[in-house]
Amino acid sequence: MSRRVLITAGANGIGLVMARAFAALGDRVRVCDVDAAALAALPEGIAGTSCDAASAPAMDALFEAIAAEWGGLDIAIANAGIKGPTAGIADMPLEGWRECLGVNLDGAMLLARGAARLMIPQGQGVITFISSTSGLYGTPFRAPYVAAKWGVIGLMKTVAMELGPHGIRANAICPGSVNGPRIDRVIEAEAAAKGVTPEAIRTGYAAGTALKRLSDPQDVADMAVFLASGGARMISGQALAVDGMTYNVDP
Repeated sequence: MSRRVLITAGANGIGLVMARAFAALGDRVRVCDVDAAALAALPEGIAGTSCDAASAPAMDALFEAIAAEWGGLDIAIANAGIKGPTAGIADMPLEGWRECLGVNLDGAMLLARGAARLMIPQGQGVITFISSTSGLYGTPFRAPYVAAKWGVIGLMKTVAMELGPHGIRANAICPGSVNGPRIDRVIEAEAAAKGVTPEAIRTGYAAGTALKRLSDPQDVADMAVFLASGGARMISGQALAVDGMTYNVDP
C-alpha cells in the first residue's frame, strides 16, 4: 500500500529531491511551496499546492484538503526554510530575525501540528524536521538561522515525546553545506560579511569536514527515506547529521 507523504517547500532544491525519492518508491506525494513556477514544473507523480508554510490559515487549509483527499497522512517533512540575515549580532535587524524564525520555526510547528491531528487518530506516522548542523553549534554571522534550527531540534524532541505513545516517530535531519543554489547564496553573503572571496568560504566549508566535501541533496533524501522506513522503527527523537562530519564550524 502506497504511503501518503507531505513535504513543505518541496517544489525545488532538497525538497524536490526528497519528493522524487518517495515518488520513486510508489508513494503518493504532495508538496507545498510559494514558488509558482516550480509548482507548475513538478514532474508527473508529484502533486503541488501553493501554500506559505509559515501561514497558519494556509497550512490549516492544506491539511483539511489532505484529510478530504487521502483520509490521513503517513509521512510529513518540515522542509521550509530561509537563510535569514547574514550580519554580526550588533547589526542584526529585528525584522529579518523575526522573518527567519517565522519561516524556519513557526513553519516547522505548523507542519507538526497539522500532521499530528491526522496521525493521532490513525495511531501511526512519521514526522521529519529538516534542521541543520547549525542547529548543533553556533555559526558566526548567522544568529537568526542558528537560533531557528536549534529551536527545530527542541521542537522535534518534544514532539517525539508527546506523540510516541500514539505510534508516531519524529526526528530531525541536520544537513551540513549542501551543493546547490541555496548554499551558493549563503556563501556569497558570508563572503561579503567577512570580506573574503566566495571560493575561500566554499573551500573552508569542505576543509572543515572529515570527508573534505560538501553534501548533495540526494544524501539528505536518502536519510529521509530511511527514517520513514521500517528499518528506522526504533529511531525517534534524534538529530542526525548528514554532513561528512563537520568539525570546523568557522572556516
